[in-house]
Amino acid sequence: AFLGPPEVNISSCLNCINVTIKLPTSYFRKNEKLLSLVDIYEELDYVITLKTLDGEHKRPREKTTEEIFSTVIEELYPNRNYCVSVMVTASLNKHSIPSAWKCVTADSVSQQDYHTAAIAGAICFSLMLGGVLKCVHAGGYIFQNKLLPRTLV
Repeated sequence: AFLGPPEVNISSCLNCINVTIKLPTSYFRKNEKLLSLVDIYEELDYVITLKTLDGEHKRPREKTTEEIFSTVIEELYPNRNYCVSVMVTASLNKHSIPSAWKCVTADSVSQQDYHTAAIAGAICFSLMLGGVLKCVHAGGYIFQNKLLPRTLV
């Protein structure tokens, strides 16, 4: 039986990428319960391959005992595109299918600052808009009161 492919999601961080891996599902059942690969093998190995403009780089093999886990690939160049593929193997099963490539651009300091500025700007704008609407709303009530006959007010 082949293992894989695992489910992989990646997001960028400052000069790094965060890789979240969900182990492939197994089709083994015990008492009608679907077993996870961790139930079967206890410990699995995974290898992350990083693809850049200058080729593919296999990272050192690592171990996991969790169904869903994250790892961070650091010391990357900012504003460069990186693609990641993950392959999961077990001590008793070396047959595996790697995940599809997932790509992302590593963030740089200026981009991080830009995100912060954009969020701060959006909050300021919302507060200003809220203030204007409140004034118009209050103004509308004052205006209405003047138009209505005194008995209705």
